[in-house]
Amino acid sequence: MTAAQFREMALSFPEAAEAAHMGHPDFRVGGRIFATLGYPNEGRGVLVLSPEEQQELTSQHPEMFEPVPGGWGRRGSTQVLLRQITRRVLEAAMRKAWQRKAPKRLSKPRRVAR
Repeated sequence: MTAAQFREMALSFPEAAEAAHMGHPDFRVGGRIFATLGYPNEGRGVLVLSPEEQQELTSQHPEMFEPVPGGWGRRGSTQVLLRQITRRVLEAAMRKAWQRKAPKRLSKPRRVAR
């Protein structure tokens, strides 16, 4: 996975927008950050997950994810190792991060009209 592919995926979610935070590109929905790119270095991204989601991902895919050091990591911020991650795994994890921050009107399952 490249940084460009990470960016493309983040921007594919409804109403996602790119901004910047502390000198790094970030991705927001409803003004709330759900992912960051290039932190702490160019080979990584960060997803804002719950501590439980983080624990699940880091135990299932330790070669792809690790907690951000310190307090942010204890609250669920999770580093993505871009060189190791697969598209399928990243898409599922990023969807969780997006859903946590998206306004309820966007993250609710949509009913199909019949």
